[in-house]
Amino acid sequence: MEVKYQEEYVRNSRGLQLFTCKWVPVSSPRALVFLCHGYGMECSSFMRGVGIKLARAGYGVIGIDYEGHGRSKGPRCYIKKFEHIVNDCSDFFKSVCAQEEYREKARFLYGESMGGAVALLIHKRDPSFWNGAVLVAPMCKISEKVKPHPVVVNILTKMEEIIPKWKIVPVKDVIDSAFKDPVKREEVRNNKLIYQNKPRLKTALEMLRTSMSLEDSLSEVTLPLLILHGEADIVTDPGVSRALYEQAGSQDKTFKLYPGMWHALTSGEPDDNIEIVFADIITWLDKRASCDHIGYTKTQDHSHIQSPALGHLSRALTTAAEQEQTHRQGSSSGKYLCGWRGRRMHHHSSM
Repeated sequence: MEVKYQEEYVRNSRGLQLFTCKWVPVSSPRALVFLCHGYGMECSSFMRGVGIKLARAGYGVIGIDYEGHGRSKGPRCYIKKFEHIVNDCSDFFKSVCAQEEYREKARFLYGESMGGAVALLIHKRDPSFWNGAVLVAPMCKISEKVKPHPVVVNILTKMEEIIPKWKIVPVKDVIDSAFKDPVKREEVRNNKLIYQNKPRLKTALEMLRTSMSLEDSLSEVTLPLLILHGEADIVTDPGVSRALYEQAGSQDKTFKLYPGMWHALTSGEPDDNIEIVFADIITWLDKRASCDHIGYTKTQDHSHIQSPALGHLSRALTTAAEQEQTHRQGSSSGKYLCGWRGRRMHHHSSM
């Protein structure tokens, strides 16, 4: 199926230009899918595969680069308020839905990693507006094993008012941990639109606060859900996706766990694996794209998870606080601990 690609800049409520793009079939799309990309990522190149595959399946796919991300304006990968991202996406997505040609179309959110949190918060702003969400390795909860102590958060909160843009959080290369296929890994590394530096202090704290806030309100998620996660993901904990599946108030929800797959299910796996994931996504969307889709569905792929916890952010923040305290005490033997990359665990699945 032939696909048309278009780009446009829009201006947000704070006066910043934001990059938007869309992939649409030549004929009228059967439904709309709105992309929420991950931390440091962008839509036009990195999520091109998602856009093309879904558009070839008959869907109109619309994306936006968050403030400071990709081709949008603003300090590089600086999140002053997570709410700004949610507001910008919600405003733009709804403006597309209001266009005459799209008013009667079903509307789905699609979020990867941090974009999963964005999608869930967009839904919570207007629960009845969206027809469903596809969440790929979503960031929506911090494991109890690595949740930072309130004292640590308090110390860093005081620091953020002084040095909010400081690239403080010590991390290893998350690309090595997220993308299994070496060729695709290098393509991502060579994409200059993707932020590959250390997270800024306020950015990291905003992401942490957002995850902890979502964790306390998972039961308020009510839209139809397809939750996908790689069993061997060491960037975000598969157990987080299971928690979302179990606690979400949605009656129509599906959780799929893919044995041996890593974090980047749609862009970092071998081609055969990627095709499996997209077949599941498109099948799920096709069943819900018609306006008269009604029903109760609750399915999951049963598996026993012994994964490392989602800890790249909270561990690194804890380390930063420890380093700051050590510095204040005049010590030169501060600790350095990186939580982005962890020991790969073995999993047993009955999928």
